[in-house]
Amino acid sequence: MQRALSVSRMTGNRSSFPDWYQAIVREADMAELSPVRGSMIIKPWGYGVWERIQQTMDRRIKTMGVDNCYFPLFIPLSFFAKEAEHVDGFAKEMAVVTHHRLKSIDGKLQPDPDAKLDEPLIVRPTSETIIGDAFSRWIKSHRDLPLKINQWANVVRWEMRTRLFLRTSEFLWQEGHTAHASREDALASTRQALEMYREFSETVLAMPVVAGEKPENERFPGADNTYSIESMMQDGKALQAGTSHYLGTSFARAQNIRFQGESGELEFCHTSSWGTSTRLIGGVIMTHGDDDGLRLPPAIAPRQIVIVPMLRGKPEDAEVLAFGEALVATLNETFALGEPIRALLDTKDQRSAEKRWNWVRRGAPIIVELGPRDVAAGMVSFMRRDDLRDGDKVKSQALSRDEFVAQVPGLLAAIQKGLFDEAKARLDANIRRDITTYDGLTEFFGAAPDDDEEGVAFKGWVRASWSRPSGEALDAIEQKLKIHKLTLRNAPLDQPATFAPCIFTGEPGVEEVLIGRAY
Repeated sequence: MQRALSVSRMTGNRSSFPDWYQAIVREADMAELSPVRGSMIIKPWGYGVWERIQQTMDRRIKTMGVDNCYFPLFIPLSFFAKEAEHVDGFAKEMAVVTHHRLKSIDGKLQPDPDAKLDEPLIVRPTSETIIGDAFSRWIKSHRDLPLKINQWANVVRWEMRTRLFLRTSEFLWQEGHTAHASREDALASTRQALEMYREFSETVLAMPVVAGEKPENERFPGADNTYSIESMMQDGKALQAGTSHYLGTSFARAQNIRFQGESGELEFCHTSSWGTSTRLIGGVIMTHGDDDGLRLPPAIAPRQIVIVPMLRGKPEDAEVLAFGEALVATLNETFALGEPIRALLDTKDQRSAEKRWNWVRRGAPIIVELGPRDVAAGMVSFMRRDDLRDGDKVKSQALSRDEFVAQVPGLLAAIQKGLFDEAKARLDANIRRDITTYDGLTEFFGAAPDDDEEGVAFKGWVRASWSRPSGEALDAIEQKLKIHKLTLRNAPLDQPATFAPCIFTGEPGVEEVLIGRAY
């Protein structure tokens, strides 16, 4: 039977990995490029995945005592100018609105010179500044703290090199913002958000991650500390899947976010921010996809079970459809992974084989093929998307209708766990811990290719001891790593009791850090 994708991942040679990724996005009908450079149209199946991410994460956010709200898309330029390091970090990516009206000049629509804004507006790249301005009005006393909010929104960062879901000029995300009376409380909130991201990634996305603190040169602009979760893609590159930042009092000082303490003195708040985005969908694709297309963890699949009726234009078609409708109704009243099952009867006017492969490419966890013989025997024949093939042969199972309904919750749970276990084994097997010198590091990774998207052999990551250099010493290390297109990912939260000498300086190590190529 012909494979669903024309581009193979080629396990031994990952040079086609970018083409494989783009083929999955296209063939799974997830998204497409928009007429605006670097932006994307998220199609219903792709947006259905985002809705599942949004819904399941939002529940977790609310259990942290965080309330949802919404802030404007446009931010006055002066708000960014108050925090110099922050504006420097985003200046190259900012989209700026300078006029509020167009005018036909010499037959061409152009900004009306008489409609220039008094102050330019930045199209939201992130919301620390405008939310900080609101916090300065909302917070007066220690009794107003902690203040915890979140918004689901879109942001614009004018990226030069874009790829669907992974890096686009406009993307969807959530951003949490909190204000606290003390450093300890703000740091605890920062770490709580990080742990929420770790648990969500592993239990919902089935995507194993390493949680840790970013080095100084990788911090969010203006933050005191930045933490991340890093996931390993099937080409060995790291994907930063979520970040959480302790902002100290720098944003509070810039925005005058102060509170009256119990002693009556005015004090600056300690703030945090944290976010994830539609980049998570790109991570799911690159973590779980195979040569037949996407494989979705059941927890985020818009449709967990799809029933494909085999219709032949004969009288028995009515019985097949009736059987399928009744089965879907029963399944949708059955719970799996803590929620009602999401089942669909695909009645589109299309050949059964085409419909089946459409759902294979989209990654529906369980695909049922229902024909007259199945109906007559009261049987259900199905495929598991996580375990589709035995060599080139497609595997199929058959159960009685009642057995199938009874076993579905366990099947979906097994698929969710199996996808995680597979990815976790790959992650654990491809973190090298035996490289102790910089020469050994560069020898392992080899010279970087001219194009960092093509021709990169699978290498995984290196976890090595380092002395946490800063300032010019760290800048020099960063420049050396750039030659090989390597970056410091994070210092994992789980650290050993003792450390080898620093891989970069030879000085006594103080922690271990992950090093690798990244998206």
